[in-house]
Amino acid sequence: MAEHGEEKLIEVARHIAKTLGRTDTMANDILRIFSDFDGRFTRERLAANHHPSGSISDEQTTPITFSSIDRQISLFLSSDRSIWSEASDAAAFLDAVDALIASVRGHNSSPAVNRADDLLQQCMLRLEDEFRSMIEHPFDVSPFDPVPPPELDSDGEDDPIPVAPPVTDYDFFIDVLPPGTLADVHEIAKRMVAAGFGRECAHAYSLSRRDFLEESFCRLGIRLRTANKVEPAPWTELENDIIRWVKGTNVAFRILFPSEHRLCRRIFSGSTAIADLSFAEACRGPAIQLLRFADAIASAKRSPEKLFRMIDMYEAFREIVPEVDALFSDQYSESLHTEVFTVWKKLGSAIRGIFTEFDNLIRRDPATEAVPGGGLHPITRYVMNYLRAACDSWRTLEGVMDEDGFRAAADPRPEQKSSPFAAQIAWIMEVLQGNLKAKATMYREPALSCIFLMNNCRYMMQKVSSSSELLMLLGEDWIRRQAAMERQWAAKYQKSSWGKVIAVLRIDDGGDLPTAEVMRERLRMVDVYLEETRRAQMDWVVVDERLKKELRVAAAGIILPAYRRFLEVYRGLLEERRHGEKNLRHHSPREVEMKINELFEGSRRP
Repeated sequence: MAEHGEEKLIEVARHIAKTLGRTDTMANDILRIFSDFDGRFTRERLAANHHPSGSISDEQTTPITFSSIDRQISLFLSSDRSIWSEASDAAAFLDAVDALIASVRGHNSSPAVNRADDLLQQCMLRLEDEFRSMIEHPFDVSPFDPVPPPELDSDGEDDPIPVAPPVTDYDFFIDVLPPGTLADVHEIAKRMVAAGFGRECAHAYSLSRRDFLEESFCRLGIRLRTANKVEPAPWTELENDIIRWVKGTNVAFRILFPSEHRLCRRIFSGSTAIADLSFAEACRGPAIQLLRFADAIASAKRSPEKLFRMIDMYEAFREIVPEVDALFSDQYSESLHTEVFTVWKKLGSAIRGIFTEFDNLIRRDPATEAVPGGGLHPITRYVMNYLRAACDSWRTLEGVMDEDGFRAAADPRPEQKSSPFAAQIAWIMEVLQGNLKAKATMYREPALSCIFLMNNCRYMMQKVSSSSELLMLLGEDWIRRQAAMERQWAAKYQKSSWGKVIAVLRIDDGGDLPTAEVMRERLRMVDVYLEETRRAQMDWVVVDERLKKELRVAAAGIILPAYRRFLEVYRGLLEERRHGEKNLRHHSPREVEMKINELFEGSRRP
């Protein structure tokens, strides 16, 4: 009995030496103190028997038995407190687990192996609990300790999750675990991997971290609709969702996921495969949520107003390509890597489809009613402003239109007018001009058709000239061709509007002069035609002031010289035949010019 008591005493001394002596030097000092205190505590006796964590020093080792390991581990497993609440307990438990793993590998007898396997399973379950606890509560809040219930507000509702401020700098990592906690979970992971429980550890990690990532999404204000809720939602609501999605995607792929990847590499240092598995399992769910929303937007009905937000989404994918290539290239993340590029390509296809729909919209715009006064048609204003806004993203759209090269950001030089996007813009302009020519036929007066075409042509040229991107894509040749068409319409307008007046005023210098009576009648007809033209064309509209002035100057340049010549001849006839002839009251050249300058004022009335 005394010997049994002495054994217990020595066992206690040995445990104290091992627990407090974290280095060989410290352990030797403690043993020397025990030996000086009691002769029974000799170094040989303290080191003679087994110890769950191995030898006290490297100078002497003894075999370890399952029974001693079982006793020590069972004490830890039965505790209802976190083993890691005390650093010494954590170290002793890990040492015991190391010894257990070594013992399992070193024994072949079936009963021993069965008992060791069972004990190892229990250890792994406890390690997994501790591991998850430290990851989920890195600042000393553990599920092993009592936690007070959450306080509720007066309405009995939980406090809302605060929304994070906007992020503008993505060049940083988030360290979610303090250095001490990181070191502890690394030690646990190392034991679980060594014991063959790497996948279980990876699964525990991913479950814990997935909640953190999803909560981070909530803090970013991301609301991800499912596919069946995207199509019926008003576009104004979806626009807001997309704005948040773009910000969230950048934060997720450029901050959260890289930070998660670094955390996995640190925790599972020495086991790349388990680190990759942990990262893939943790990030896949949140990443898929982002991708499914983008896929739903890309799959929805295409309409022109959706273009600009889709460009934002497409560019967000382009921004995250380096991170996707770097983070999701291992065997566990390969499918996610593929899905990112599949959805990105689908967005590109949707954008191309929007341009096709835009083309069809212009073609289908009906010519059922002419614009009063031949002014600017709404379709012209809409198309030109739309194209100008789209060209702000011309580099992106160059890449989108080049389907085979969708991964690369387009960077064509200005002289490359045959780029896919330039061809698309030129085609839309041609479709618009065809539509306008069809609308011009709605006017009964040929001159008014010309005014309509000139108004819209001039607006198109102004929009192109004032946009460096549009001008680069269409080129100076396009401007010259438009100007030539405008001159043709102007000439046709002058002929249609003033042809009758010029015909009446024409005098052949080589032939016989008309009689005074004929000249008088022709002068009266000139006044009638001038007044008819003035009254009609005062209601016509020339939007551009410069074009208005050009048309007035051109009309005056045609009419006034002929009118002055006509009056000169008429006065000469009257001088020769004064007897019995009465001078007809007529407009002066200045008055004719004033009538011309009253044209194209639209709603103004005489």
